[in-house]
Amino acid sequence: MSVVVIGLSHRSAPVQLRERFAFAGEKIPGALAALRESGLATEAAILSTCNRVELYIVTPLAPETAFVELKKFLIAHHAYDGALGDELYTIAEPHSLHHLFKVAAGLDSMVIGETEIFGQLKQAYDLAFQHKHTGARLNKAFQRAFNVAKHIRTETNIQRGSVSVMSAAVELAEKIFSTLAEHEVLVIGAGETSEKTARALQSRGVKKITFTNRSPERAHALAAELGGRAVPFEQWPDEFERIDIAISSTAASHHILDRTKLEPLMRRRKNRPLLLIDIAVPRDIDPAVNELDNVYLYNVDDLQSIASEYLKLRHEEVARCEQIIAEKVATLLEGYQPAAAR
Repeated sequence: MSVVVIGLSHRSAPVQLRERFAFAGEKIPGALAALRESGLATEAAILSTCNRVELYIVTPLAPETAFVELKKFLIAHHAYDGALGDELYTIAEPHSLHHLFKVAAGLDSMVIGETEIFGQLKQAYDLAFQHKHTGARLNKAFQRAFNVAKHIRTETNIQRGSVSVMSAAVELAEKIFSTLAEHEVLVIGAGETSEKTARALQSRGVKKITFTNRSPERAHALAAELGGRAVPFEQWPDEFERIDIAISSTAASHHILDRTKLEPLMRRRKNRPLLLIDIAVPRDIDPAVNELDNVYLYNVDDLQSIASEYLKLRHEEVARCEQIIAEKVATLLEGYQPAAAR
């Protein structure tokens, strides 16, 4: 039995492909059950975020065989009929454990050292654990990964100049509008990503934020906590007359804003410049809106250009973090071995 990883990330595949393989949260338990029932896995966890989709598997099969079958599983599960090559990576043990530790510590993130991935990975593990799809090997691997990530955050400067994908989005807004204090913002979707984005906006001077969400209770709660407004989800297009920036991060499986819908809204706005930041995967906003005058649309991959500026501040700490991870992986592998084999 060994731990293997198969997946796609911002390093290997564009958002157009990643969104095709994204797992909706409510579908993950069923996918985990299917993996185990197929005989491909004795333990399994699925991590699906805007920047990566990864399967962490304990398999009784030889890694080469497991990877072939896991690729077939992913393609069939998502009914994907396109070409798929190097975009899908496969990692066998011990490198799979090294990868898990790097992901937990934010070393494989778009913005090196960011901490959002830690919470996302923990949620992915907790979901698999609650549905009894993990066992001794994955439990030990994930728990050790979380401990190593905390150790790296406290013992190194990898978070220096820390910025998440959300605050990178705010950096982009500041580059387009010299000051954010005079501009109104609409946040579509009231999940954790939206909340962090709203807080980052406030820290840069935004005073007027409107929230909307399919579940109105969450939008009202965020508005009350952050001193903003909440509007019904079906009414958010009406806000386009007053706003300058819209940040969208819903769990919709289709575009909620396309060119046909936006064109009349732009006329009502008298074609004032509009910044759209789509940090959802699958994407909320049809890329075709970028063809409209005075509309500036950016997605999660576009944030890479901003994130790269912060990488320079962190590269000097990467080698130190890698050394810590290598030592911890070696200790974990030693712990996996039966006492008689040591």
